[in-house]
Amino acid sequence: MPFDGKNSLIILPTYNERHNLEPMTQAIWDILPAVHILVVDDQSPDGTGRLANALSKQDQRLFVLHRWKNRGLGRAYIDGFTWALQRDYQSVFEMDADFSHQPEHLPKFLNALLDADIVLGCRYMPGGGVKGWATHRQWLSKFGNFYAKRLLNVEYRDLTGGFKCFRRRALQQLDLQAIASNGYNFQVEVTYQAHQKGLRIKEVPIVFVEREQGVSKMNWGICWEALTGIWKLRQQ
Repeated sequence: MPFDGKNSLIILPTYNERHNLEPMTQAIWDILPAVHILVVDDQSPDGTGRLANALSKQDQRLFVLHRWKNRGLGRAYIDGFTWALQRDYQSVFEMDADFSHQPEHLPKFLNALLDADIVLGCRYMPGGGVKGWATHRQWLSKFGNFYAKRLLNVEYRDLTGGFKCFRRRALQQLDLQAIASNGYNFQVEVTYQAHQKGLRIKEVPIVFVEREQGVSKMNWGICWEALTGIWKLRQQ
C-alpha cells in the first residue's frame, strides 16, 4: 500500500511565507493525503500567520503554532517537536515552506524510516543535487559539510540540510532542550547528538531547489555562526 502520511506530522517554520504557504500545503497533500501539517509562525509581518489560521479552519489536517517573539529556526523546530510529542504522531518531518524542499521526496523518507531512526535528505549523493544556486553558494555549502564532517569525525554526506524525518522514539531520545544552536548549525547539532546516542541515521537523495518567491534567509552571519558552533560541538 502506498504511504499516505497517516500518523505523520510535517513541521513548517514560516516567516513571511504568505505566497508559498497555501500552494505548499496543497502540494504536500497531493503526495501524502493523510499527513498533518504544523505551521510554526513567528509573527510574520506579511500575514502568513493569519493566512495559516484561515487555512486551518478550512482543513482539519492543518495546525498553527504562533510564537510571539522571533526565536529563530532551531527553536521553531524544537517547539514543533515538543508539540508533536504531546500528541500521537509516529513520524515527524522538518522541511522548508518555500519549495526548496520538494514534497515529491516525502514518500522515500517514510520508506527509508522502516529501517532507520532518522532520515536525512542528502544533496551530495547519487540522485541528489541543487538547482538555482550560484557557484559560490554551492562551494560554500560543500565546504560547510566537509568542515563539519572532519571536525566531528562523522561520515554523513549532508550534515547541514534541513529536510529530515524522525521516528517518534528518536525524538524522545534526543535531549531537545540541550540543543544550543538556533541558526543553520541547528541541523548539524541535532544529527551529531543523534549519532552520539547511537541512533540509526540514513540518507536519501533529494534535489534542493532555490526558492522562487520571497528572500533567502541565508547570510554570512549565519555561516559564521555555523563555523564557530561546530567547534563548540567538538569540544563537548
